[in-house]
Amino acid sequence: MAAALKSIVVDSGISVFYRTASPADNPDAPTILLLHGFPTSSHQYRNLIPRLAQHYRVIAPDLPGFGFTTVPAERKYTYTFAALARTIGAFLDALSITSFSAYIFDYGAPVLLRLALERPTAIKAIVTQNGNAYEEGLGAAWAPIQKYWKSGTADDRAAVATGVLTYDTTKWQYTHGSREPGAIAPETYTLDWALLQRPGNFDIQLDLFYDYQNNVALYPQFQEYFRKSQVPLLAVWGKHDAFFIPPGAEAFKRDLPKAEVIFLDAGHFAGETETSEIAELMLKFLKKVY
Repeated sequence: MAAALKSIVVDSGISVFYRTASPADNPDAPTILLLHGFPTSSHQYRNLIPRLAQHYRVIAPDLPGFGFTTVPAERKYTYTFAALARTIGAFLDALSITSFSAYIFDYGAPVLLRLALERPTAIKAIVTQNGNAYEEGLGAAWAPIQKYWKSGTADDRAAVATGVLTYDTTKWQYTHGSREPGAIAPETYTLDWALLQRPGNFDIQLDLFYDYQNNVALYPQFQEYFRKSQVPLLAVWGKHDAFFIPPGAEAFKRDLPKAEVIFLDAGHFAGETETSEIAELMLKFLKKVY
């Protein structure tokens, strides 16, 4: 079942590109929102969407600054996670989505959890694939960015750009820790790198790297949301991820004792090589929710 490719204008002129598919025999199927991470887009879900769409309405938007979502220059958009969450909230409102479950990965985690603080009853369940909400989940790969957080200097910003915003690092994020690096489709990191190189995009990414510290500051509030809501949660974690390490997955059970935590023999982009297993785990988990 191929996803339809659509765009909708929300949040004062932002054209949000998204992929969507639904079961033909159930137009009222529950909605699953897929939120991508850095440095990719909804493209990362191209293989997962058909598996989920046999049972659910699946929607995967591109965040501002990523993929094929476009932000007009006159909008003077500030690239922060608060702004990304606001745009995705407007996107959900425009599509009249008031109840949904979510699959979150990397940047998708703080975007969704910021929304959860505003509309906690809307979220019926969360599947987190290396989507972090605990300080112990931050791996050593964050060190250059954390140094930039502390200093805010132009030199440290440049060091992050030199170390992270390269073709080799983009590819490495996909292949590192993967049991089948050769099975990862080259169009993944190639597309990501091409889109990262658009005029002005490096500054967008560096602004988001710097702002990520404000997500970490919100971790206690995210954790309070977990404790109060007891939202059903499945953590499916690539255990060799250098960015979001296994203790971050295990920590969910501290606030959500019924959370399911499963480690995969994979890296950061576990969804590229473990798509079938993740889909099966998700469908089994969501069957208990709906």
